[in-house]
Amino acid sequence: MGLVELILTVCSLSQPGQCSDQHLQFVDQGYSLRQCLAEAQPYMAQWSNSHPNVQIVKWRCAYPEREQAL
Repeated sequence: MGLVELILTVCSLSQPGQCSDQHLQFVDQGYSLRQCLAEAQPYMAQWSNSHPNVQIVKWRCAYPEREQAL
């Protein structure tokens, strides 16, 4: 299965139109996309606390190798 990524779309609080994707990787511990979705909240809260100048506007889980093919 490999890695699973939690992909956050974040936008600057000072310039709301300035957005980017941030990729947080989970090491393969038998993680599935469903587990990533179920366990994403604490990771997003931790990431958000350490990045106070941006706001998470959207998030999803994906396999990195499939994301690169898109």
